[in-house]
Amino acid sequence: MNPLGEPRHRNRLLYAVLVLAVIAAGLASRRYPGLLPAPLGKYPGDALWALMVMLLYGLARPRWTIARTAAAALATSFAVEFSQLYQADWINAIRHTTLGHLVLGSGFHALDLLAYGVGVAMGAAAELLMLRRASTAR
Repeated sequence: MNPLGEPRHRNRLLYAVLVLAVIAAGLASRRYPGLLPAPLGKYPGDALWALMVMLLYGLARPRWTIARTAAAALATSFAVEFSQLYQADWINAIRHTTLGHLVLGSGFHALDLLAYGVGVAMGAAAELLMLRRASTAR
């Protein structure tokens, strides 16, 4: 069977732990940027943000296929990025809070879309790998 089309059941505890780990890694990538190669800039954090979104969908919808989970995460990530083109005072006030900035970002950057794609692709690849390992272990 095609693993991308096969409904599966994700371990919610594992996904909750992974969400927390990815959040910690993403925050660390911004707090300690010197630990990563300078040319990567802020993009590892953006990729981790999209991966976190994918993990949150996996946590909330454990029976969704990998493809559906990845598509939802990518659509959400892109929607948030494109929403940054809207710069009304009320939403900018939210974006100027710590939580608002972490969730909504601040300004549109087209390269962020590429970083989101990388983060979601890494998550989908990891799930495929786990699914294949589980099926060969049976």
